[in-house]
Amino acid sequence: MTIAILGYGKEGKSVENYFKKQNIDTKVFDNFTEDELKNFNLDSYEMVFRSPGVKPFNKNWSSSTKYFFDNCICPIIGVTGTKGKGTTCSMITAILEALGKKVYLVGNIGNPSLDILDKIRPEDVVVYEMSSFQLWDLYASPKISVILRIEPDHLNVHKDFEDYVGAKSHIAEFQSNNDSCIYFKDNKDSKRIAEKSKGKKYTYPIEKPSNNLTAILDALNVPGNHNRENAEAALLASATFFNLSLEEFLEKNKDVLISAFSNFTGLPHRCQFLRELNGVKYYDDNFSTTVPSFEVALKAFPNENKILIIGGRDKTHGENYPKIIDLIKNTSNIQAIVLIGESGHEIFEKYKNENLKFILAESLEEAVNTAKDEAEKINNSIVLMSPAAASFDMFKNVYDRGEQYQNLIKNLK
Repeated sequence: MTIAILGYGKEGKSVENYFKKQNIDTKVFDNFTEDELKNFNLDSYEMVFRSPGVKPFNKNWSSSTKYFFDNCICPIIGVTGTKGKGTTCSMITAILEALGKKVYLVGNIGNPSLDILDKIRPEDVVVYEMSSFQLWDLYASPKISVILRIEPDHLNVHKDFEDYVGAKSHIAEFQSNNDSCIYFKDNKDSKRIAEKSKGKKYTYPIEKPSNNLTAILDALNVPGNHNRENAEAALLASATFFNLSLEEFLEKNKDVLISAFSNFTGLPHRCQFLRELNGVKYYDDNFSTTVPSFEVALKAFPNENKILIIGGRDKTHGENYPKIIDLIKNTSNIQAIVLIGESGHEIFEKYKNENLKFILAESLEEAVNTAKDEAEKINNSIVLMSPAAASFDMFKNVYDRGEQYQNLIKNLK
């Protein structure tokens, strides 16, 4: 038996390692075009595993996610959405671990699911961050599904927004009456996906939070109303896991939950506080690759004087630029905008005559030093890098961009 692996990123390597331990031969195909696929004679392989970056051209192909769902022996809590997936998954993990469960956090967050498949026991729980690429051809749904806000994204890969929403919908579409679905009620596409579930449905944001819920949310150490909403989703998922109503769950575990949230510091590159220097606080929001995530970051700091670093590779052929400009104009206390990358240059040329303080930087180091100089002129100031664009114009990926930014901030004097 030989297995074909399409793509050799983290998941592709994980598939190779998993089957090598079972003495099953694998053949890796990497760095290929769509046209080259037909030359690989894939019908001659017993199984074909696609990586998330490879479109599901054949419904008979497998993937790490499909194989994991077919073989997992414990409950799965799956989380999808356009932004906030990793944070919500990490909050659920922190809650369940604080309550004594053995939890495996896998998926789009960077931990391949097949790495832990042979370790799990029936009494454990898996928290799975699920991107549209992992859900695209999945014909199974988790025991508990969590659907965050849905906004247009990855439209350079998906055929259109409907294709993107259709992929996301698989997190709920195959649930049974014994399953549960938690969704963001103020987003029509989140609601549309949730309606496909046969399971019991729970909604957030919670309109009239109880005293217990307010006390627990107030313990959060991460900024922004969006993180309070993520926390509500995480609490609902955890309560559902224990077959309790939300208020019963909060009442029973209030002190543990306050401790878990007070110790939760968030994830790298998501409105992450880095340091304070000369009265200026520095934040890393490099996972901001879309306008909605940029808007969330701006709203997280309503009272601070903000020096922004934005720009990168635009994924919308410039359609996002007016939205970015409108957000900047309608957000108080933005003192300067340092522009980098392809979209930074395009925004500068298109809007340089607007009444905005744009400063063009040719490198990330120049952008950081410029932002520092501007911020140190103003009291109660922050430097926030929230690019609202992809990273591939100047960096290997979004992690590389975030790590380079963090190193530059760390070395400021």
